[in-house]
Amino acid sequence: MSRELRLRIVSGIVLAVIVLAATWFGGLGFRFLSAAIGLLVYYEWSTITDLHGRDPQGNALGWLGLVLIAGATVLSESVYSIEVLAAFVVVTAVMVGVRGKSWWLPGGIFYAGLTAIALAEIRDDDLRGFVLMLFVFATVWATDIFAYFVGRAIGGPKLAPRISPGKTWSGAIGGAIAAVIAGTAVVWSFFSADDLRIPVLALVLSVCSQIGDLFESFIKRKFGVKDSSHLIPGHGGVMDRVDGLIFACFAAFLLAIVISLTMSGETFSLGGVLLGV
Repeated sequence: MSRELRLRIVSGIVLAVIVLAATWFGGLGFRFLSAAIGLLVYYEWSTITDLHGRDPQGNALGWLGLVLIAGATVLSESVYSIEVLAAFVVVTAVMVGVRGKSWWLPGGIFYAGLTAIALAEIRDDDLRGFVLMLFVFATVWATDIFAYFVGRAIGGPKLAPRISPGKTWSGAIGGAIAAVIAGTAVVWSFFSADDLRIPVLALVLSVCSQIGDLFESFIKRKFGVKDSSHLIPGHGGVMDRVDGLIFACFAAFLLAIVISLTMSGETFSLGGVLLGV
């Protein structure tokens, strides 16, 4: 076994232990993890897109916004964090429109800020949030693992050759099927269900996860970088590891908000809304 492979395995195990332990305990620990991921994602986004060189003033404003969002996330002030996110995205978008700077600035604030908010809100502090977070992890990880192995075993037409030449339609379909099975198994091990809500949701999150993976590949290809950073030994950057998870969390968070507002005019536990328990 090469040194690089050993490093990759050890760091992967350490990351998995940290994430799963934080998910198990929830509360302040998971909110800290969510805030840290949001800040690290913005660091990598701004580095890849060279925001510090293109628009140092705008980038400083972006960092201010992310720090405020991270603080609100840790303090469990979800309404405030969403308001801050919206305000900084709008302000920086106006600045870009007026000054002719990079649109990657408001995009990065939205991408990183919503990552922190969505993760924290999905986990919440109850059993339903715990199960929903495990459900999201299961669908994303099953998608990644089985898309890779099924794609290599079957091959066939490429999914998006200009963006990610290695991905195939067979892998995408295999990953989606595995996600439905894994996600459904996680939820049904905690709650009984007799409808198609969970399998359909798992399929939606799997598709969103694969779109998120392609989105990050598009950004890295556009700016000519191989890894988002070198923060994780043997694994590249944080965005490299959570690209699919980010889009799956976006989908789960926004879908739960829309459903809860449509049904009653107010929001409830995201786990209760999405899982129907």
